[in-house]
Amino acid sequence: MSFDEMDVDTIWMDGEFVDWDDAQIHVLTHGLHYGTGVFEGARCYDTENGPAIFRWEEHLERLYHSCKPYEMEIDHSPEELTEATLELIRRQDLASCYIRPIAFYGYHSLGVSPGDCPTRTAIAVWPWGAYLGEEALENGIEVMVSSWRKHSSSQIPTNAKTTGLYVNSMLAGEEARRHGYAEAIVLNKEGHVAEGPGENVFLVRDGELYTPGLSESILDGITRDTVIEIARDLGYTVNDDVSISRGELHTADELFFTGSAAEVTPIRKVDNVVVGDGSRGPVTEEIQQRFFDVVERRVDDYEEWFTYV
Repeated sequence: MSFDEMDVDTIWMDGEFVDWDDAQIHVLTHGLHYGTGVFEGARCYDTENGPAIFRWEEHLERLYHSCKPYEMEIDHSPEELTEATLELIRRQDLASCYIRPIAFYGYHSLGVSPGDCPTRTAIAVWPWGAYLGEEALENGIEVMVSSWRKHSSSQIPTNAKTTGLYVNSMLAGEEARRHGYAEAIVLNKEGHVAEGPGENVFLVRDGELYTPGLSESILDGITRDTVIEIARDLGYTVNDDVSISRGELHTADELFFTGSAAEVTPIRKVDNVVVGDGSRGPVTEEIQQRFFDVVERRVDDYEEWFTYV
């Protein structure tokens, strides 16, 4: 669904609520030319206790931390961004939505150095269902290992969610879709599994979970952290600091993606090699069900993860 088809009409920008069509920037904005921006993607769920943003504090903390390598300072406090986001959701009358805060170097000069370019900040919210499709949550998706490699943290910080870095994600994802796959898996420069274009990867083998460690050039995903905690609370052993070879993808009992957009999405094939029995595995299903029980507040646990609208 395009934005033109959505019933949303307001964006928060630099301290003000503005009409959706008026939220514009200059064509010589620094962030447009050099990818000097940071952003977040969070979800508000229609819970049994009312609309609530899932792990908003963690997303907001990561937004501010992502600014640090770029010496970018957001001119608004976390409390101001929180109130703006809550009010934006109320104004749009949304029970559930995707939330996109972004901060970027704005218009002033166009040298590679941002110099005196101001930091611009905006927040948008809109209805967004399952990122890879509702059917994918139940039946899983087919992926390919991309020919594009993930950059190393010694080249560009991988623990910062930076706009420009998602060119790498776009190339990998579009390559996969051109070949008929729903999504890609990207290897790091050592040839180990890193992540998806916008997701972390989990592997299940002999009833235990494995996911690449932070040193494998991955983003420290908030849904990744959520699933690690949920899985351990369910009694699973989670190995969250490992290297996973490409070959292990083909011999895994189960594979799944995690992410704020992708949530918990099973993977049924990698490079046309069937994973497990080719369907959502039992461990993935249990964790996925528990995840949705938590985010929709059908259980009382993890109350501290929610910011109610």
